[in-house]
Amino acid sequence: MSAPTVAALYVDPNGVYAGLPGVEVWDEARDARTYAGPWPVVAHPPCQKWCQLAPLNASRIPGYRLGDDGGCFEAALWAVRTFGGVLEHPAYSYAWGRYGLPIPVTHGWASSMTDPGVSTEVSQVAYGHEARKRTWLYAIGCTLPRLNWGEPPASKQVSAFGMTRSRAKSRFTYAEALDKNKSNYTPPAFRDVLLAMARSAAGAVDE
Repeated sequence: MSAPTVAALYVDPNGVYAGLPGVEVWDEARDARTYAGPWPVVAHPPCQKWCQLAPLNASRIPGYRLGDDGGCFEAALWAVRTFGGVLEHPAYSYAWGRYGLPIPVTHGWASSMTDPGVSTEVSQVAYGHEARKRTWLYAIGCTLPRLNWGEPPASKQVSAFGMTRSRAKSRFTYAEALDKNKSNYTPPAFRDVLLAMARSAAGAVDE
């Protein structure tokens, strides 16, 4: 019996989700905002207008507005809530406050009395990313795995500021800035965790 199909939303058509059996890729050209089911999803909506630097960019770039992503995050959230699955965004994403999602914890899954989903924070360096890349996940209808919530030392830093601090250590260290073309990269080991979560949601959420 084959594994349930998963729709990978807002992903690179030539990236780590491409060519995998049972994965339907929705890239920019296909416009993931139009996804209408029926498969559970792994959603990676664009983060530039929601990340920690977005307010600074809004203050200095004419026409730049916090959260103005063309409806991508809202559509991704609708897809997860409708078909089940998991949504990934950078840690401290302003979208969490905008949509009232559960505030993540770093060693488990957090819920809220006002939201049907659960959230957590994980560092992708624990799954093979060169940089720390702290990430927030929001899931509905999934079997919740025990993730690797550790944070081993990173060789690179996503931020151009180049300074990082490990959860396990109070001192700051300097790391080489990550190539900007790799900042959105999802390690295969982390991708596989997200796909397994989404597949566990098949049939768990009413359409």
